[in-house]
Amino acid sequence: MARTIIVYHRQPFQEIIDANGVSTFRPHSSPNGIVPTLRGYIASLPDPTEALWLAWTQVEKQDNGRLLGEVVLPKSPPLAPSEMRVQRIGLSAELVRSFYHVTSKATLWPILHSFPGRFDYDAAQWADFREVNQIFADGVCEAADTGAVVWVHDYNLWLVPGLVRAKRPDLTIGFFLHTPFPSADVFGILPWREEIIGSLLACDRIGFHIPRYAENFAACAEAFCRAKPARRQATSRAYAQVGSVLHQPAYTSQLSKNGHTTHLDVAPIGIDTGLISRTLQRKSIAEIRGRIRETLGVEKMLLSVGRVDYTKGTCEMLDAYDRLLSRRPELQGKVKLCLTSVAPAAGMNHYADIQNDIEQRVGSINGRYSRLGWTPILLFTTPIAFDELVAWYRAADICWITPLRDGLNLVAKEFVACQRDGHGVLVLSDFTGAVIELDQAIHVNPYSTRSMDAAIDEALDMPVQEARLRMQAMVEQVTQHNIKTWTKKMVKLLAG
Repeated sequence: MARTIIVYHRQPFQEIIDANGVSTFRPHSSPNGIVPTLRGYIASLPDPTEALWLAWTQVEKQDNGRLLGEVVLPKSPPLAPSEMRVQRIGLSAELVRSFYHVTSKATLWPILHSFPGRFDYDAAQWADFREVNQIFADGVCEAADTGAVVWVHDYNLWLVPGLVRAKRPDLTIGFFLHTPFPSADVFGILPWREEIIGSLLACDRIGFHIPRYAENFAACAEAFCRAKPARRQATSRAYAQVGSVLHQPAYTSQLSKNGHTTHLDVAPIGIDTGLISRTLQRKSIAEIRGRIRETLGVEKMLLSVGRVDYTKGTCEMLDAYDRLLSRRPELQGKVKLCLTSVAPAAGMNHYADIQNDIEQRVGSINGRYSRLGWTPILLFTTPIAFDELVAWYRAADICWITPLRDGLNLVAKEFVACQRDGHGVLVLSDFTGAVIELDQAIHVNPYSTRSMDAAIDEALDMPVQEARLRMQAMVEQVTQHNIKTWTKKMVKLLAG
């Protein structure tokens, strides 16, 4: 039994099974900011051994929905900052595909990110999505101690709260959404809107990154499920940025339906600034940084870190870089864009066109502008290990982050933390949640070619002293609102 249950579809480790069938557990090789965040949350609890992480693992069809043996990880950072218990639920490859690769990514993801043109209703297999959520809910009900706290994460499992509440009214149920939440007219495209909102209204608390997402959810709850706004509050000054696309001066912080109150919390996730600071102190990081700068041999290194996804705006950024080299030919041979665009996992076929577009643009730019000893773009399609990535952040002059829509974006914060005493410049999309915290970044509208061109020009031409002052202000922001601050807040809120 557990006093706290973390419900997230992904395991907190990567399982490696050798030829003898022996399992070893390692940190994930693919990028994911949620996993280390939840690891830290468990470690911060008064007794981490009373917590349980519930996730799925792939099994043969006959084991579908079966609770597998509990894995206990001993304290061994970074894999486990404290002793950690993990309960795995078996899902077949077919169910994983229909639940995650198709329904979650092809149907829900585009709506959450306000890309209705990519919504594929015909691909949705909602019965399978419900089945997986029911399997998780059953696992929660079986593992939860009386009066336990259950914290469900992300849209893949947003039917779990309602299913759990129906069986276990004694539990405190929280939910945290790690994506944007769209306006009611976009969310209303989903045929299952009432079912989703109704499940989330069974929560005691729902967490969002920024006030705008909370307000959008409240509007949907009122429109589709007749929930009543019970309280509004002014946005904290830390997240109030008048004039920003995502500025929300006030938001609904409590909803009431059928005598039940659901609190809406705003809590943008922070990063582990302590870990980054310790990593930067290693001699090897300075050596890697030195090799990067020496090997690139350019005056200005531009860095962009992300994955293949139409929401990330990578193609639009590459087009802006193409225009830059054409508009300002004197920069050819003096600048280089280092781009990490991690290829999608197997089965994510709906991203294939984006991957092709990115690779074709990179090939075209390199083919037209390259000269002996210099190519405009260095492209990585596999993840860079964290320690090495810190060195790349440190080496960069400009971090170019221009998603068309992004729930928060921790890359921007990581870059800032790595520039603690530096003068790097952050170019950040108006449509990332992090933009409301990082007001000293150069804000850019990725839908506007003029805005994109002006922003990269400003970043390249910014005086060192101005860049240093801007960066110092952002370093203070990410340090004050780091992962420890976020964790303490969430522990307090969920404890009631």
